[in-house]
Amino acid sequence: MLSRLLPAVVLALAALAVPAHAAATTYQAESAALSGGATVSTEHGGYTGSGFVAGYTDGNKGNAATTFTVTTAAAGAATVSLRYANGTTATMSLSVYVNGTKIRQSTLPAVGAWNAWGTKDETLTLRAGANTITYRFDTTDLGNVNLDAITVADPVAALPYEMESAFLSGGAVAGNSIAGYSGTGYATGFTTPGARVIRTVAMPAAGGAVTTVRYANPTGSAKTLTAYVNGLKTARLTLPAGSGWPTTTHTLTLRAGLNLIGYQYDSGDTGGVALDGLTVAGAGTLNVRGATVPYTEYEAEHGTTNATVIGPDRTYLTQAAEASGRRAVELDATGEYVEFTLTRPADSIVVRHIVPDNAAGTGLTAPLALYADGVKLQDLTLGSTYGWVYGAYPYTNDPAGGSPHHFYDEVRARIPAQPAGTVLRLRKDASSSAAYYVIDLIDTEQVAPAAAMPADHLPVTSYGAVANDAGDDTAALNAAIAAARAQGKGVWIPAGTFVVTARVNVAGVSVRGAGQWHTTVRGTNGKGGFFATGSNVQIADLTIAGDVRHRDDQNFDTGIEGNFGTGSLVHNVWMEHVKVGMWIDSGTDGLYVAGVRIRDTFADGVNLHADVRGTRFDQSVVRNTGDDGLAMFSEGSPVTNSAFTFNTVALPMLANAVGVYGGSGNRVEDNLLSDTVTASAGIAISTRFAPVPFSGTTSVQRNTLTRTGGYEPNWAARLGGLWIYADTADITAPVLVRDVTINDSLHQGLLLSWQRTITNLTLENVTIAGAGTYGIEAEAAGSATASGVKVTGAVSGGLNNVTGYTFVRGQGNSGW
Repeated sequence: MLSRLLPAVVLALAALAVPAHAAATTYQAESAALSGGATVSTEHGGYTGSGFVAGYTDGNKGNAATTFTVTTAAAGAATVSLRYANGTTATMSLSVYVNGTKIRQSTLPAVGAWNAWGTKDETLTLRAGANTITYRFDTTDLGNVNLDAITVADPVAALPYEMESAFLSGGAVAGNSIAGYSGTGYATGFTTPGARVIRTVAMPAAGGAVTTVRYANPTGSAKTLTAYVNGLKTARLTLPAGSGWPTTTHTLTLRAGLNLIGYQYDSGDTGGVALDGLTVAGAGTLNVRGATVPYTEYEAEHGTTNATVIGPDRTYLTQAAEASGRRAVELDATGEYVEFTLTRPADSIVVRHIVPDNAAGTGLTAPLALYADGVKLQDLTLGSTYGWVYGAYPYTNDPAGGSPHHFYDEVRARIPAQPAGTVLRLRKDASSSAAYYVIDLIDTEQVAPAAAMPADHLPVTSYGAVANDAGDDTAALNAAIAAARAQGKGVWIPAGTFVVTARVNVAGVSVRGAGQWHTTVRGTNGKGGFFATGSNVQIADLTIAGDVRHRDDQNFDTGIEGNFGTGSLVHNVWMEHVKVGMWIDSGTDGLYVAGVRIRDTFADGVNLHADVRGTRFDQSVVRNTGDDGLAMFSEGSPVTNSAFTFNTVALPMLANAVGVYGGSGNRVEDNLLSDTVTASAGIAISTRFAPVPFSGTTSVQRNTLTRTGGYEPNWAARLGGLWIYADTADITAPVLVRDVTINDSLHQGLLLSWQRTITNLTLENVTIAGAGTYGIEAEAAGSATASGVKVTGAVSGGLNNVTGYTFVRGQGNSGW
């Protein structure tokens, strides 16, 4: 008999403190919390402790569970060994939960008799302190086992750079079935050419870094993968066979700031390994939320000034409303200044500014003096050419249209090297000819030297391109790309400025420059940029400076656009004054974009459009866009399994910092989003624009939204910081909002609208502070579960439930 097989035992072991020095602690199942028919039994011998848990019988399917409470001294991946009996002749199964979240189904092979006991190891990620581990007989499980005890080994501390959270494509996926990994899993699936993992790493200084790779290779023979650094093939990495998780080291030459370390199954490799993570000697840390950047930012209103601070003001069509933090400094008289003390050395500066436009709307330029410790360094040339648009959407350069906005532009310049502690002053001298200058912020950094041409690259200068002249280099770039593709080489654009008058098509080729501050591809008359037409495209280490002066969707060009196929990579690229920064189109599967700066566009910053799969935009900064900062638009086909992660998005002039319009299984995670202007939310999860409906789980986790939301004048509607908007269709697929902070929203912190159904919405650990109207406003049908949702300082109150929306309240809610 099945020993009255405990219904789905929820092993809830009484908490026993785990000494910090202990290698492992055993928790008896009979002392755990039992539910759903799980019971204590002594019917069969061989158990430890005072009994075992039975009751996982078919009659208790979907209910029986055993929940252990375990305590760990540190967070990390712990090996949990379950001692069980399965006297049937078949493999059975239970589901494993950690802290209430299902991790996986665990298979439990037959052990031959009910008084014989086997073990099954699981690697589970635990937090420091108390955790619950539950073995449940779910409806998808086979049950019919008995549970004796679990043994919990001390967690394996997470490695500095985990692979399961890195970018994975080409067949590489996250796994968690091999015991003993660190973090929450590892990278596996290196079984076919093209499978790759790319991990971002921060370095305080350039140079060689000893890199330790933790891997699993139980195959009995050494295996290989090819190592890449910042998109360049570096070496073949040999991973000897061994048990458990051995390590191997190699030295990689890295640059200061953000680096991409990749491992790929290339032709000639053998693959067949799992990669757990990296330790890089001398590495820094990545920001917990938002992009890790090489520059330091100084807000003008926080500097020292004898001029006027404008704002704070959120009134649309005012200059303060378009400033970072809604405040800036106006220099409108000779001798007025704003100054900053450098906290890090710098030899470059970016100034976000306004100068008045001319009467024709075609723009003007004017000098502004830059001083260091009281000594004039140089004049910076500020201008209105790429700012100031007028009239109604989509806006023009004609001042007769009235309603000016999009006032700000940015100028960047190299300056003599200045040490930390230097006082940089922007001053309106007698020669500063503009009537006024509005200074919003400055960014300063120390620029790396120009990179040298890598091996196996063809210089565009060999095909007729000439740096720093007015000639058209479009044909030369196209010729170099064609030759490089034919020869299996890359294309090199050296330091200097190269002019293009049309899009440059690229497929199967790497196009590299000498660095964002050194190589510039400059467009003309609204034209220019790169257009992908196939797989294995790489664009890196350069600036795309467009010449788009107002919005014209039909006639002007995007910085980087097209179908990138598989295996493509864009990194360390600066894009400004283009229609859209990046428009990623149907057919793209597994594009990784990292370390990008997108500034001053007239439409979206980034748009993943239609059938885009497995694509990630990561560790990048988007500022002053004319439409959504980051968008996923499932038009006709779904954007699938794609992600916006660790980005900083500020000051979209129209629409949202992030907009997700339909799609399947997409993620918006670990971003900093701020200062939306009009018709806007910080994050919009929406069926607007009639996209393909949502499916899978849309994940909105660990984001911070500051001063977001906005007024939609066409609808006379107030939009929330976080906006779930069922417009053309209901939203019934799961949407998970977890660990999100919403600060100082213009209107609601969270808005659910508009009179359609929104269900399967989960709100966990959401903090709403200082909403301008309600903390939460519901104008939809349906229901959501909410736990740990806290509202403080909402001007109009915590909740305005217009439609009687159902909130299923868990623990930890307050203020609404």
